[in-house]
Amino acid sequence: MQQTTNTILMVRPVNFRMNEQTAVNNYYQKAIDNVLPETVNAKAQQEFDAFVKKLQNIGVNVIVVQDTVEPNTPDSIFPNNWISFHQNGNVGLYPMFAENRRFERREDILDLLEEKGFEINQIVDYTDAETVSVFLEGTGSLLLDRVHRKAYCALSPRANEDLLIEFCEDFEYTPVVFTANQTVNGKRMPIYHTNVMMALGETFAVICLASIDDKKERKNVIKHLKEDGKEIIDITESQVNNFAGNMLQVKGANNKLYLVMSQAAYDSLTNNQIETLKKHNTDIVASSLDTIETCGGGSARCMMAEVFLPQA
Repeated sequence: MQQTTNTILMVRPVNFRMNEQTAVNNYYQKAIDNVLPETVNAKAQQEFDAFVKKLQNIGVNVIVVQDTVEPNTPDSIFPNNWISFHQNGNVGLYPMFAENRRFERREDILDLLEEKGFEINQIVDYTDAETVSVFLEGTGSLLLDRVHRKAYCALSPRANEDLLIEFCEDFEYTPVVFTANQTVNGKRMPIYHTNVMMALGETFAVICLASIDDKKERKNVIKHLKEDGKEIIDITESQVNNFAGNMLQVKGANNKLYLVMSQAAYDSLTNNQIETLKKHNTDIVASSLDTIETCGGGSARCMMAEVFLPQA
């Protein structure tokens, strides 16, 4: 099994804006005042295109899909929440908290991958859970250690424990469950996605341990990471607010490993953290995603759906 891939699926936005339906429990989203929606979308497209170019420059195979004007999907730029791809040819489809995000699921994207020679054996569809308001938002909720078969998951309104266990049975993972919190107006509130406070590479893990308030849960997460030989790079809540947890390790040309993040995430890291991360990667790739982060409340990791499917 492999932890990293050279192929990334990304969706180029046409209607990007702050999604009022996700803002209820994504505390990172902010409205940009006095800016026309067209301007916000145009800026997001510029950031998207520059980001794709940076990935292509290091030899990542980026499959770019254009979003459609209808139905209206302001968060389509974050495809990793509704779909996951696996090395055995299986695909997971996930139930989404926001009703307008459910329209992001597109069969034509699977057709496109098959046209490009990727093999899809089975689609495991959890989307029925939406009818009973139960959610598990893909690799936003699930931090997968694909080699050691562990699924780290911070429970939240968008990550249901029963559904996580069902996923783990279907895909043969061991669940590592905890709650991660952030301080919002003086209150501890659940972080909406695991991949905001944690990132897993082949030989390291970036994680905000202070967000796991329960000591037992924190110890358990550390134990799992250490027994799998991951060097733990601890980040602060302030760094999480700058999307430093939202990174992804990818394979570039000649199977070299790169760590991808936003410029804001990179700028929030200390010199020591950068040095440690560089030990585990050929280089760090940072791209400015300010508009996408501000309005979308998501960052670099959320924009990349990793494709692990076998190729014919």
